[in-house]
Amino acid sequence: MASLNVGNLGEFLREQRRTAQLSLRQLADAAGVSNPYLSQIERGLRKPSAEILQQLAKALRISAETLYVQAGILDERDREETEVRSVILADPSINERQKQVLLQIYESFRKENGLQTASDDTTGTDTSGTDTTGTPGADTPGAAADVATPSN
Repeated sequence: MASLNVGNLGEFLREQRRTAQLSLRQLADAAGVSNPYLSQIERGLRKPSAEILQQLAKALRISAETLYVQAGILDERDREETEVRSVILADPSINERQKQVLLQIYESFRKENGLQTASDDTTGTDTSGTDTTGTPGADTPGAAADVATPSN
């Protein structure tokens, strides 16, 4: 994890605020933070928490991950994976099982291409892609895709 880069974060926030045509006070009110605190963040004097960054992102209508990257909390590659996962999970046109299968396929492709996924610690696979949950073929895209084929 990189150290917080508050100078660039403050400049980025100020630019996003101006693009959104919000005053400092309007953004502070929308994000639920004090006007002086937001001013200090923009000037690079304060290091906001991830929670504050999330509130600011919501008020600015941008992704929190974008602010996390600017703050040095999240690596750019992590952000890209997080955004893909978020889009899949937010899709209302597919059910929960289908979402999980898509995520498994996505992760297996990333592993095949030599990219580590952020969710390896929580999906029951080790870094080699071997299933550690005891479920045969759980990390194999073909096996999972056969189970989740929607019936029309």
